[in-house]
Amino acid sequence: MARRLHGAATILKIGSQLFTAEGPRAVRKIASLGFGVFLDLKFHDIPNTVAGSVAAAARLPGVRLLTLHTLGGADMMRAAAQAVAGTKNRPALLGVTVLTSHDAATLRSVGISGTPGSRALALAKLARKAGLDGVVASAHEARAIRRACGRDFLIVVPGVRPANSAANDQSRIATPAEAIHAGASYLVIGRPITGAKNPREAALAVAKEIAAATHPDSLKARG
Repeated sequence: MARRLHGAATILKIGSQLFTAEGPRAVRKIASLGFGVFLDLKFHDIPNTVAGSVAAAARLPGVRLLTLHTLGGADMMRAAAQAVAGTKNRPALLGVTVLTSHDAATLRSVGISGTPGSRALALAKLARKAGLDGVVASAHEARAIRRACGRDFLIVVPGVRPANSAANDQSRIATPAEAIHAGASYLVIGRPITGAKNPREAALAVAKEIAAATHPDSLKARG
């Protein structure tokens, strides 16, 4: 799949499924093919353990983005940031806010009150204060996070589905154009590409959609 997408994508995501099966070897292999790596392991543990995990991940080749759960708290996030402070070519640390499979009902079922939007915004502010480089949040929260956390704060938006794509198990989705216009720095697009009959053509179509959304005329039209 990586070879088929060469030239159609620049960063590939390695999540818990692949990392559990193949470990750091998967990261090294993808990096050796010329891709940056989005290592999406969503660390969530006591501060010392997460700091060690983040430091180990930062030593792997090609890792440009690395995730941890904001629900781990401010001390955990600060420990993660301190673990890579001063490290050359370190990955950007991203705090996962509210998973895009959640809605208000599922949040209430685990004892979290409020809407996904209000929770994501509060967690993004906490992540910024703790020294993280950005967050993972749905396009529905991206605009408020961008206003609250500034232009340099990274917002990585999953649950992105090109027009006419299936939602699958995502509750809060958006098209690439919607996510970009909401303030996304990076888009995470998985199954619409990996599940396509021709993944390369699907990736190039998404790239074309992104280019149209970031064209000066498009930006001017939305003010």
